[in-house]
Amino acid sequence: MSSLEHPVVITCSISGSLANREQCPAIPYTPAEYAAEARRIVDAGGVHIHIHARKPDGTPSYEIEDFQAISDAIRAEVGDAAIINFSTGAMGVSLEQRVAYLRACRPEVAALNMGSMNYAKYSARRKDFVFSTVFANPFTEIIEFLRVMNELGIKPEHECFDVGHVGSLAPLIDMGVLKTPLHVDFVMGVTGGIPPTARNLAAMADNLPEGDHHWGVIGISRIQWTMVAAALSLGGSIRVGLEDNFYLPDGTVARSNGELIEKAHQMTIDAGRRPATVQEARAALHLPEVPLALAAAPGGTGT
Repeated sequence: MSSLEHPVVITCSISGSLANREQCPAIPYTPAEYAAEARRIVDAGGVHIHIHARKPDGTPSYEIEDFQAISDAIRAEVGDAAIINFSTGAMGVSLEQRVAYLRACRPEVAALNMGSMNYAKYSARRKDFVFSTVFANPFTEIIEFLRVMNELGIKPEHECFDVGHVGSLAPLIDMGVLKTPLHVDFVMGVTGGIPPTARNLAAMADNLPEGDHHWGVIGISRIQWTMVAAALSLGGSIRVGLEDNFYLPDGTVARSNGELIEKAHQMTIDAGRRPATVQEARAALHLPEVPLALAAAPGGTGT
């Protein structure tokens, strides 16, 4: 299990797929803008970058060429200084299309949502839901993603929105389709998922299967900073970024992902924890020391 002695893997979710520049001007759209944000993230102490692809006009994309262009631009800017992680979550996009960009681009890590749920945003002012839908992630799809990731050597990042999602890990381990140790993130603050409290975060971590697993927290909206503090106190790692939250702790809108990472980095040190280097992050997630894509490139260190 993660502990206070382990270095903290600081992750950035760089853009998401829903937010736009009317909400936050710093959201990157083009590959060059993703690369510039990646540089800010790495310079501020981030070592793991979660990517949702967009077309250059900002619309969400699940096309191979957009994932490839963004990941190539990031690699050209920061080299092996960050782990690249692709989202696989989507509504209304076929499993086959999501598998296709994993096969073509082969990220080091890919997120894997661990269960179906009501997924909503509620407005207390309106006394109504701003939106409400069902986010379907059946076991049949989870197992297929795991088989593909195993085949390609991609490490799954298990995103768990509730305690039941954590409980879904054990049968997959027993089946042999899920390899341990695990890399798990607890998503806190989505209406329909587990409420974002320190006690609930501890319960999520306590429900992990036995083993030396790595876990972190993903806090949604401004509660993110409270959940960062809780994870740091409990021995976990942390994720911030413009997909999840636009605001710094004082309520000002972040001007870049780098500003969010800088604050998370400082909170890590202030909590008495040590930010992980990218090499330590790769070790914690049980990844190769050098990304396969770079090792296999001309002039790379691979064979």
